[in-house]
Order: sequence, then structure tokens, then C-alpha cells
Amino acid sequence: MYRQGDILIVPVPDEAVPHTVRNRKSEPRDARGRLVLALGEATGHAHALTAEGTLVRDAHPMAPDHLHLPKGGRLVHEEHAAISLPKGWYRVVRQREYVPGSVRVVAD
Repeated sequence: MYRQGDILIVPVPDEAVPHTVRNRKSEPRDARGRLVLALGEATGHAHALTAEGTLVRDAHPMAPDHLHLPKGGRLVHEEHAAISLPKGWYRVVRQREYVPGSVRVVAD
């Protein structure tokens, strides 16, 4: 497992990746050519990769996303140390917080 701030990245065995994830279109890259796992709402900083790969988002904001890096990649963020990720599939989970009456994704 890997953690960078409010992002948790969990390796997933290839055979455990749902076919529905494999067949979905990747999220578009930003203007700088990065796959953005999470964008800081307050700072504008981003947990991002420039590596070859795909990011498949789930429609539900509390569900994890899936990241595929066929050659590995380097996850960067302006306020955290970079993390080198080996090639493979990953589940990307945003940290959540409880507020009275609900659970929400942490705003960075």
C-alpha cells in the first residue's frame, strides 16, 4: 500500500480487476498531460502522474477509482514526497471524514 496525503493507493492483482473497469474509458488528462488522482480544492495542488496509464473513475464519489500503470509511474504532489509505483493495477481511495449526519471525502 502507498499513501500520499489524503490518497491511499492499494495494489490489485490483475485477476481481481473487474471486467467493467477494464472496458471503461480512462479519465482525460489535464492541460499539462497528467492523470490527476485528486485535485486540492483549497490549494489547487494535485496528486498526479505523467506516466503512461489509465484512470477509471467510479460514478459514486465514495467508491474507489482504479489506476492502471503498464510501465509503472511516479506520483507527485507539491506538498508531499514523490512515490514510485511499480507497473500494475491499483485501487485509489480518497480519505473520508465523518461530520455529524454524513461521511464525506476530505477536501484538501
